[in-house]
Amino acid sequence: MPDSVYKIIELVGSSTESWEKAAQNAIEAAGKSLRELRIAEVKKMDMHLKDGKVEFYRVKLKVSFKYEGHH
Repeated sequence: MPDSVYKIIELVGSSTESWEKAAQNAIEAAGKSLRELRIAEVKKMDMHLKDGKVEFYRVKLKVSFKYEGHH
């Protein structure tokens, strides 16, 4: 990555199915407005519970994308 700059943001995705789907939901949503997503690092995984059962899964991600600021 010669002379490249990347910005890192945090995203939280959720899903009633799985942590993987929660992460995928976050990435797909970010991909609609951000270009050249590079790396997604899972920072935290948790579950919301209701009546002793999993209501939904949640994943916090750090996502990097190529920074295209004006010079």
